[in-house]
Amino acid sequence: MKFDNHPTVVNVRNAPRHQKGPEAPLSAEWLKDLARKHGAGDAGLVEIDRPELADQLDYIRQVFPETKTLLAVCSRMNREPVRSPVRSVANQEFHTVYDEVNEVARAIVTELSELGIPACNAVAAFPMEAQLPGRTWTVAHKPIAVAAGLGKMGLHRSVIHPKFGSFILLDTILIGADADAYDQPIDYNPCLECKLCVAACPVGALKPDGRFDFLSCYTHNYRDFLGNFSDFVGAVVESKDMATYRKRFSDGETTSMWQSLSFKPGYKAAYCVAVCPAGEDVINPFLEDRPDYVTKVVKPLQEKEETLFVLPGSDAEDYARRRYPHKAVKRVRQSIAVTSIAGFLARLPLGFQPGRSKGLSATFHWTFTGEDETCVTIRIDNQRLTVERGHQGEADVKVTADAKTWIKILNREYSMINAIVLRKVRVKGSMGLFRAFGRCFPG
Repeated sequence: MKFDNHPTVVNVRNAPRHQKGPEAPLSAEWLKDLARKHGAGDAGLVEIDRPELADQLDYIRQVFPETKTLLAVCSRMNREPVRSPVRSVANQEFHTVYDEVNEVARAIVTELSELGIPACNAVAAFPMEAQLPGRTWTVAHKPIAVAAGLGKMGLHRSVIHPKFGSFILLDTILIGADADAYDQPIDYNPCLECKLCVAACPVGALKPDGRFDFLSCYTHNYRDFLGNFSDFVGAVVESKDMATYRKRFSDGETTSMWQSLSFKPGYKAAYCVAVCPAGEDVINPFLEDRPDYVTKVVKPLQEKEETLFVLPGSDAEDYARRRYPHKAVKRVRQSIAVTSIAGFLARLPLGFQPGRSKGLSATFHWTFTGEDETCVTIRIDNQRLTVERGHQGEADVKVTADAKTWIKILNREYSMINAIVLRKVRVKGSMGLFRAFGRCFPG
């Protein structure tokens, strides 16, 4: 049969033309009305070449290479379930709204596709590109939402909508057509800088001066998520019997991990979002009676008896034991493997513990040899870390390390002492400063 005579080809060629969608460029107001019609709480548009999204462009193109317009949408969460000290209640609200915003995005794409407008919905949160190492999400919804005027990042590192506050979840629709207008970021930050999120964080990941301890947040709040799942696997593999396993994982932790695997991952704490009073629809109780707001919303989370997961020797361990003596504190392992020197360097700012660096002021020149040859300068001063390519300035300590060996040390596959004895790691300068450097990065 000739191609032109194939029934599919004949039927499609003879069928009436599909209804045409709006003429390009697409109406911005029509697109945002479409989003609201399908259940979005709010929506905004960003052009693909917005300068502040330049670092996200490659990831967006991976999902949908034809992208010209980004339609940012948000769905609202119910506040009281998120504020509940009962984690199953709070987590159910998160996951239900994740599903809802994904369905909203899919419905928008379906209608656009029926009108002949190419579009692709990104994933709100789950499932993820779970093959570590690397970024487990593709489209980063927060910077897109900010660029689209849906809010600003608060002290707690979540987007705060000017009306709905922190009680939103985000998604992005990638559209292969231009719009006739685009939105701009709002001209103020809805964050009230009340620092209730700082007060509520059980592991001190949020700092009063605005700094964020990623590693402490990740270790506790995301205990049952992908990265820490390997700690569970390690406990199973390394245990000779159940008694050995239970030294690493209690029955309660095993049950929690089982639930996260069989249902959906459970956050250990989203207290920073729960206590946030920002947003026009949210702020009234806080405005009317701040002490009462703290008593009803913040105190129950602070007083809750729970287990806090921390890395040994971390700032979080010191903070949790001092601030919350009624909460159990459990030391756990850091469980994300390092696979390259680039990955090691990228993780340094995320794992740096300012509290452990108190009194330390030093410049370190690192030279990695072998296949992953790299030179870098790391400075620690005034409880702050800077990382620069190449050797800059005068060094207090010079470290030369075989790249493969260093990665094995980080992954607990090789002894630091053996590496130094066999000169796979060479330290020129104060060993005391070298050890102090290590203390700034627990785990």
